[in-house]
Amino acid sequence: MTLEFIAILAAGAALGGFVNGLAGFGTAMFALGFWLQILPPLEAVSLIAIMSVISGLQGVWVVRRSVLDNPRRLARFLVPALFGIPAGIAALSIFPPLVIKLVIAAMMILYGGFFSLRSALPRFERPTPVADSVVGFLGGVLGGAASLSGALPTMWCSMRPWPKAEIRAVLQPFNVIVLGFTAVGFAIKGVYSLDTLKLIAVTLPVTLTFAQIGIITFKRLHDDQFRRLIIALMFVSGTVLLARELFW
Repeated sequence: MTLEFIAILAAGAALGGFVNGLAGFGTAMFALGFWLQILPPLEAVSLIAIMSVISGLQGVWVVRRSVLDNPRRLARFLVPALFGIPAGIAALSIFPPLVIKLVIAAMMILYGGFFSLRSALPRFERPTPVADSVVGFLGGVLGGAASLSGALPTMWCSMRPWPKAEIRAVLQPFNVIVLGFTAVGFAIKGVYSLDTLKLIAVTLPVTLTFAQIGIITFKRLHDDQFRRLIIALMFVSGTVLLARELFW
């Protein structure tokens, strides 16, 4: 590894870890812009899965009480997602990954841009178990098809007037478990090698450190500030995804 290679690797780990610690999602959106410059796509994505799971576990621990207080809410999203993962993998034979990513990027930009400009945030207060399950299933589909499991659940949860810990108690475990299954799939395929372990040795401490900084920032935010943050990050993430797929 050259110094330039290590610097780019560490920069992606730092940005991806910070955003994951701050918002509970976004490692892939922000780290891949760096890592795809120096790594083959499959190796970069497989590394993202590992980093997302490990750094995400810190965030799960922060909101563990909210997870345990309302496990049914998380289950409404997560159980359908587990069925959506193989459906997403199967969808790759029908829809090219580029098309899927461009559609999701457009949705994120429109959603984030529209609600970022509104003075009042949306508030869906009534229980919506069926809609939650549909969003969870589609999140699993996007996770299997394009490693974008958190996009739709984040959009949906940011429109709920839940405290920030309750929003994160859905998003963080959801992403950790879905991407954990993705990482297992990569392992079964033999994607992880000795070279991958070397990459993990560089990225893991950086990711964990900056995820902690993100978590500290998360704790300082009020509930509405956190909702506005993840809506703004949707816009930024969509823009980054669109630029990466079209120009990089």
